[in-house]
Amino acid sequence: MPDQEPLSANELLDIVDERDRVVGQARRGDAMAHRLRHRCVFIQARDAQGRVFVHRRTAEKLVFPSLYDMFVGGVVGAGEGYDEAALREAEEELGVRGLPAPVPLFSFLYETPEHTWWSRVYEVRCELPVDPQAEEVAWYDFLTEEELTRRLPEWEWVPDGREAYRRLMEWRRERVEA
Repeated sequence: MPDQEPLSANELLDIVDERDRVVGQARRGDAMAHRLRHRCVFIQARDAQGRVFVHRRTAEKLVFPSLYDMFVGGVVGAGEGYDEAALREAEEELGVRGLPAPVPLFSFLYETPEHTWWSRVYEVRCELPVDPQAEEVAWYDFLTEEELTRRLPEWEWVPDGREAYRRLMEWRRERVEA
């Protein structure tokens, strides 16, 4: 597969400014190659016991291949809303149909020298048996918060998911303290 273009490189995305307003469109591969700001969704999926879905991305992923993630999600397509993308991405990656609508929690701008995207974080309860998308997910399990916390320093995590998780833990602490 070395001659094959990475997965999703031709997907059309809305390009947005620093205030998350659409200013154009570009192919996903071009957006990544030229650091064009776009939109992404992060959905923390929990099973009936409250455990978090954790997975390792496939080696063919365009961004952060073979790294671990504590969210399902991905880019928001051109003309697509965050909420619509969150449900689509959660159902695709978990391999289920009929999920409840993911609940939006907060948004943040993710920026590094290599990447920039507006990110919206969601949570969803998935009580259905999962059958993760083989093109997206190389390995998965549901972990307790304690197990996930133990794995944070041990496994190599996607940096944007790690940042979203840090912000999610902070967001939850603020609600408990309020």
